[in-house]
Amino acid sequence: MAMKSQKLKLHTPPPPSRPKDGPLIKSQNYNLKLKTRKPEIRYLEDLKMVLYDKKWAKNAPNFPVYYMYRGIKQKGDLRYDITVIPPRMLSQEFTKTKGHEHSNKYGEVYIILKGQAIYLIQKWKKNRVDDVYAVKARRGDIVVIPPYYGHITINPVKEELKEANWISKKCKNIYNLFEKKRGACYYYTKRGWAKNKNYKKIPKLRFEKPLNPVRKAKVLKAIEALKFSNEVKKIPKDLDFLK
Repeated sequence: MAMKSQKLKLHTPPPPSRPKDGPLIKSQNYNLKLKTRKPEIRYLEDLKMVLYDKKWAKNAPNFPVYYMYRGIKQKGDLRYDITVIPPRMLSQEFTKTKGHEHSNKYGEVYIILKGQAIYLIQKWKKNRVDDVYAVKARRGDIVVIPPYYGHITINPVKEELKEANWISKKCKNIYNLFEKKRGACYYYTKRGWAKNKNYKKIPKLRFEKPLNPVRKAKVLKAIEALKFSNEVKKIPKDLDFLK
């Protein structure tokens, strides 16, 4: 009797365990129904000048790349936003935000609510990149954007990324440098990190970690009392990195 062929079953490792919803996630309105709000949408047309593959961007159809929900919460001078970045490739490059700097050199704090992210953070000084580093973060992590630094958010996995941020209501996003230089000083592609040749000199990319669990809880508590403003005379101890 002929034996029936059997398909080989490949072992798929279980996904990494996710932290349970603790005070951090709950306090940031993770369960907020964003469908009731109208987002500001960034389309491919808005990002063409900052993408790695310019030829692909020129011929690709226009479509939504990510969604920004502004002013979900307000506390003092602080504003709370949520950005949703669906997973997809922009030719050879992982999907990302356009990238910007902050007016008046304000700082910013990000909380990963869902998925994973890479933050590319760079400092522009005297017509060159003075410093650049990347932070890999996952759900529940906190990442700080220091004053004087510009940044982009990258979604490097096949899962929706949902990130929240606290920032001053007085802060304005400045896109000039990223538009002029056609993106950040590094692109993140399928082959890894690629230098942006529109920058003359680029420092070696280093990697930093998000805030540890103990410190991030303190930062979250402190940030609700902090106003990212030049008028603040005393920075809370747990936010010394914003000085």
